Parts: sequence; C-alpha cells; structure tokens
Amino acid sequence: MIDLQAYLDRIGFHDPPRVNRNTLFKLQKQHLLSILFENLDIHYKKKISLSLDAIYQKVIIEKRGGFCYELNGLFHQLLLKIGFDALLISARVHTENEEYSPEYDHLAIVVHLEAQNFLVDVGFGKFSLEPLALQTGQRILDPFGQFQFDAYDRGYYRINEVESNDLLPQYIFRIEERELAEFKERCEFHQTSKDSHFTKNKLISIAKTNGRMTLTNTQLKITLSGIEKEVNFEESEFENRLKQYFDIDI
Repeated sequence: MIDLQAYLDRIGFHDPPRVNRNTLFKLQKQHLLSILFENLDIHYKKKISLSLDAIYQKVIIEKRGGFCYELNGLFHQLLLKIGFDALLISARVHTENEEYSPEYDHLAIVVHLEAQNFLVDVGFGKFSLEPLALQTGQRILDPFGQFQFDAYDRGYYRINEVESNDLLPQYIFRIEERELAEFKERCEFHQTSKDSHFTKNKLISIAKTNGRMTLTNTQLKITLSGIEKEVNFEESEFENRLKQYFDIDI
C-alpha cells in the first residue's frame, strides 16, 4: 500500500498535491532529481517483481531506484492517488535504422490534464526533466534539451530528441491503456537475456539540476553545466564508489 506522504517526502515535494499542471511538472522533476535509475538487482541476482508493494518497499522505504517498469509503475500509482487522469502505456524503443524494439519494451505514462495529453516518464534515464505536451510538429523546450513529437505509423506517436536541428528518435507509442502485469514477460527478458543491454553492465544514474551523474562497472561520469568529467577505476572498486557517490550498500 502506498503511503502518499512518505512518497512525497522521498522526492522532496512539500506543496499541497493538487491536480494541476504545476503539480504534475514539479512531481516529475522532483522524482527525477531524487530517485535513481538503476539496474543493480539484475547483476546481484535479485529478481525484480512487478508487485507494487515490492517496488514501493525498494524505492521509497529502502531508498533505492529501479528501471522503467518499477519507476513509472510506481509513479503512476502516485499520480492516481493524487487524482490525476493517468494511464500506463507501452513504448517501443528506437534501436537503429528506423527499427524499434518489441511492444512492452518500455513503460511510460500519459496524463490527460486541462484538455491536453502529456507524456510523463521518470524511467528512461537521460530524457526530459518535465512532462512533454503531446502535440506533433512543435519544438518543446525542456531544461534538459529540446524534444518533438511526430506521427509515426499505424496510430503510433514518436518522441524525438532535437539535436542540431536533427530529430533523434527515442521511442514510439500509442495512447492505449495497459496494465502493469502486461509488462511481465518483457521485464523478465531484461533481467535474464544476454540480448538485453540491462544484463551487460551495472548502471546507476541520477539527474542533477544542471547535469547528471552516472556510475557503471568501471567508470564514474559526472556532467555539470555542460562540463563532463570521467573517472575510470578497477571493477573491484565498484561497491566503494556506489557507497561514496550514491550512498547505497549492496
């Protein structure tokens, strides 16, 4: 069972939670600045469950992070509890050459608010800091960059990152409500298959107001105000770095 106040405290949200644009934008921002994107359970052979109680215990009580199924699955529950009209959606991630991963490869959220749809995503790693108003062909200026939606094929929308006037596809999705349990097979794939990028390396990352900090098996990367610093180390040092920079003991 989700304790609303404990969740809000975890992400440092101290305003009255009202169903409006300002609250939605601040909730996503605070979530991304407070909760880690990480895949550590996969590498420490701890099965990731799509039980909301288990995710709540891990992310809110134990102050860990997770990947899209956990983070967006839990955030969706928070939005519902506050009163937002929010639905889980399935997304297919761009791989290469206009190819996309299978359905259920990524879990995101669409919120209908003030006669408009917003793409809400706290589980895609480096992405937007704020919800993205779903209107095609318009540049959206976000604190973390520029984004643009376009209509894809067969009722799909595509979200692109804009870089030097080039559209870099991120993923495609339909506005079709899904249940968390529908993502179970793909969630297990990402925990067990050698073909999943999540099984290849440990990854833990957190957004900062002016950048991002990311730790992998042998590298710490800190980007602040456009200045990037990389520190390489032996893999045997990983857990020390994890404790030092993210205050996590495995």
